[in-house]
Amino acid sequence: MTQDQLKALVGRAAIDHVVPGSVVGVGTGSTVNCFIDELAKITDRIAGAVSSSVKSTERLQALGIKVLEASEVESLPVYVDGADEIDHHGNMIKGGGAALTREKIVADLAERFVCIADESKYVRTLGRFPLPVEVIPMAAAQIARKFAVLGGTPKLREGVTTDNGNLILDVAGLSIADPAALESEINQWPGVVTVGIFARHRAGICLLGTPQGVRSIEF
Repeated sequence: MTQDQLKALVGRAAIDHVVPGSVVGVGTGSTVNCFIDELAKITDRIAGAVSSSVKSTERLQALGIKVLEASEVESLPVYVDGADEIDHHGNMIKGGGAALTREKIVADLAERFVCIADESKYVRTLGRFPLPVEVIPMAAAQIARKFAVLGGTPKLREGVTTDNGNLILDVAGLSIADPAALESEINQWPGVVTVGIFARHRAGICLLGTPQGVRSIEF
């Protein structure tokens, strides 16, 4: 199977985790686009969606799915999103699509995070994929120096401004043995808006696309 076929496979599988009559949390990215396309087939069975990015919102609305603001809901039964990496405990690296802050906001509303990914994203230790960090522009150089002290190689993502008007630093060369501790530390640095480690908001289940079909992994 191609990677696109694997993405379509998990996008379809995620529909089984949608609670009938509920508002669904919807993430961002090419794998999530497959889920959105499947969601459009059951619009009569959901109350709407809360989206984590402008791109996802536009796709949802184009397919006739009502999009609510995060401020309009108190909680969500399920949030469906992809990951750039996910480890064997459900911790993730996210932010390759530059939507990590809004993804964390929607994930925080959800009772359960359903991660959809192909098997190339399933790793023992996070860090092979450069860690995205959303930063306030005036602090970018300062934060880059802090990552260098940790042994990382930070690089500003050129030509990218987040939906919140900030910048993205991608940090290569990290081996993240304790995702929760590193997430907590980086979140304390002045100028960091969000770090792309999802440990506090880790996945409850991962639907992993493999050539043999969808592998369901509970955490």
